[in-house]
Amino acid sequence: MKVQGEKIYIRFLEISDAQSMLDLNLRNKEFFEKYASTRSEDFYTLKSREHAIEDSIKHREEGQRYSFGIFLKDTDELIGNVTLSEVLRDSLQSCYIGYSLDLQHNGKGYMTEAAKLAVRFAFDEIKLHRIEAGVMPHNIRSTRVLEKAGFHKEGIAIKSVKINGKWEDHQILAIVSEMD
Repeated sequence: MKVQGEKIYIRFLEISDAQSMLDLNLRNKEFFEKYASTRSEDFYTLKSREHAIEDSIKHREEGQRYSFGIFLKDTDELIGNVTLSEVLRDSLQSCYIGYSLDLQHNGKGYMTEAAKLAVRFAFDEIKLHRIEAGVMPHNIRSTRVLEKAGFHKEGIAIKSVKINGKWEDHQILAIVSEMD
């Protein structure tokens, strides 16, 4: 599955993307650690990235999580990822969105475009009703990405995610499908 944008496209990650994912994570280790849950050193191995992609394929087949790589249209370079996780069905029809983007590509509109493409996939392809995101309140750039993608602020989840060993508050944002 490939979803085309203007400058980038997103597609499901494949085992052949494992080395590129590892390189992306190693290159951005210090940057990503500011915003992600604590990762073991094992995370930064090829075997671990292959296992993570295998796991994402399994979860996609089960309809539970959809993990995409973000690729530059011109070069096919992997520059980030966007994931729709914790997919709930029945009366909820919702999920969470999470993402990361190579530091050298920040500020170019790529993440906003990728978020919009993931939202379109969630609403049009897998027919979800609602997507939520959590962002540390001081992460203004990520909040702007979500707002540009149509998300609205809903409130603060107090000490909701452990980042670098510390429980951090998160601004909750959401978007609801207009197709209902």
